[in-house]
Amino acid sequence: MPHAMENLPAYIGITFVFTTGLTVWLFYRAAHESRRVLGLVLLWLLVQGVAGLSGFYTATNTLPPFFLLMVGLPMLAIATLFITTRGQAFLKGLRIEVLMLLHIVRVPVELVLYWLYLHGAVPELMTFEGRNWDILSGLSAPAVFYFGFVNKRLGRKALLAWNFICLGLLVAIVVNAVLSAPSPFQQFAFSQPNVAIQYFPFVWLPACVVPLALMAHLVSIRQLLHDAVVPNKAQWANSHVASVTN
Repeated sequence: MPHAMENLPAYIGITFVFTTGLTVWLFYRAAHESRRVLGLVLLWLLVQGVAGLSGFYTATNTLPPFFLLMVGLPMLAIATLFITTRGQAFLKGLRIEVLMLLHIVRVPVELVLYWLYLHGAVPELMTFEGRNWDILSGLSAPAVFYFGFVNKRLGRKALLAWNFICLGLLVAIVVNAVLSAPSPFQQFAFSQPNVAIQYFPFVWLPACVVPLALMAHLVSIRQLLHDAVVPNKAQWANSHVASVTN
């Protein structure tokens, strides 16, 4: 194990475990508290957690790199949902207002990345001091939720614009993270590579947190383009606020 990972303060891992749990809980709420969805996500977290603890992802010279499995399999699952009839029905039923709130997890994610950078486990370019402005998505998410669904001052076009912009920020950091990880494809950060994602619990970032954030954007965009998803103020007050806060 790299020296940087051996000496990480416990609060970094604890914060990230909490962040992952919050992400899963919000997606569970967005899926109308489906036990099947929760079970599948928890099973995936268990598999990835075991892989991270076993050192599976520390093999960096394989083609394709093992760590791509963390992202590749969730991406395949998301694509399947978008192209199958049952998958599309599931996506249509997801609660867009909760998917908007899900993006608040990007604030603690960015704090964790910054702490990891300070301890030599990820490069500076993956933080808000480098090329990563993704924290803006998390900071703005509560306002978008409130003005888009409670106060109703943001219309469909504004919600679409926010989702597209934040989707771009997410894709940018994912590309930088992949190209900074030790692998035959590494392009950046050779002096301080992205090693954290090879180890538990940080394997959950590319395996779960990022895919769920990506899915939240894609589903929101799909619903905003094709479905009537923005309720009027009275409808919201009578139904959704109570269910989110319970």
